[in-house]
Amino acid sequence: MNNNAVVISGAGLWTPENTITNEELVDSYNQYAEKYNLDNAEAITAGSKTEKPLSSAGFIAKASGIKSRFAYRKEGILDINRMRPKLEERPIAELSHQAEMAVNAAKIALSEANKPASDIDAVIVSCAYTQRSYPAIAIEVQNELGIQGFGFDMLVACSAATFALQRAYEMVSAGTAKSVLVINPELTSPQVNYCDRDSHFIFGDVSTATVIERADTANSNHVYEILNTKAVTSYSNNIRSDFGYTSRVDDSDPFADDKLFHQKGRKVFKEVCPMAAEHISSQLESIGIAIGDVKRWWLHQANINMNQLIAKRLLGRDPSPDEAPIVLDRYANTASAGSLIAFNLHHKDLSSGDIGLICSFGAGYSIGSLVIKKH
Repeated sequence: MNNNAVVISGAGLWTPENTITNEELVDSYNQYAEKYNLDNAEAITAGSKTEKPLSSAGFIAKASGIKSRFAYRKEGILDINRMRPKLEERPIAELSHQAEMAVNAAKIALSEANKPASDIDAVIVSCAYTQRSYPAIAIEVQNELGIQGFGFDMLVACSAATFALQRAYEMVSAGTAKSVLVINPELTSPQVNYCDRDSHFIFGDVSTATVIERADTANSNHVYEILNTKAVTSYSNNIRSDFGYTSRVDDSDPFADDKLFHQKGRKVFKEVCPMAAEHISSQLESIGIAIGDVKRWWLHQANINMNQLIAKRLLGRDPSPDEAPIVLDRYANTASAGSLIAFNLHHKDLSSGDIGLICSFGAGYSIGSLVIKKH
């Protein structure tokens, strides 16, 4: 491998200790829905309000592949009088919740890379949501880890991780940074509408981190050369979240349903699957790698049916669990972190020369992918 090649030298996965099963979530939601329907019976009959439908744990698993999820804070989510997590507001002198998640994953990635924080000179925190506008979570993390250099946040919804890895690759290639720490602290639960049957089960909390550097400075046990990166966006409103500071001045409800995550799931499935398959196949073709030469596919973990359809379009057959590992059954959709969770849990068994592809897709629409080869 060329010493000037840009590589992934370490990956970290931090998982919260709290889990919520489909059964727990559905039991809570159904109690809430029944109470809502009873309390609003007259308005529902008059047509001014819509009856809340009931949910089913079995249906969730069949439709999405999700069986459970992790929660940074479980308290409040299952309380039918609250239906959202309860986070304490921390003093500004304390580490923020999201920075804490980021630091936890970062320390694991640095250990895997056999690299002290002092060797890092850029930090990118890239995720679907940040808990504040400024100062950047990345700068807070940089300070906590004692890193000299610079940091910034990126928001690219479910493609945030792969887009940030591409930025890191470009920075190291250009020499503007020697080594970059990319972190994806996906604190999604505050943006979940637990009162909506169609989306209350989708997301989970997690944090991943990745170290990017040049091959000549990498000394870890598992090093992957980045052969190619590709990103594309195409505007769509089919996945949306309108929470923002302008709610204060447009006099809208800052916590209304449209301010939380919402999507037109069937349209997303129909439109994104062929986009992702074409994106991947054209990327591989452009660098002369046959689809059959890819040993492992670390795909975005949003819906098992999407993953299977995309993989089948590429391979011409159903993928084996070894080829395209699924982690969303345990983790649910973790926004941009999904493909990185799959990478973290399923990469150390690969042999030198094996090729893999990391790909995410989501709101925007946005698709990001990296082709990598084990050193």
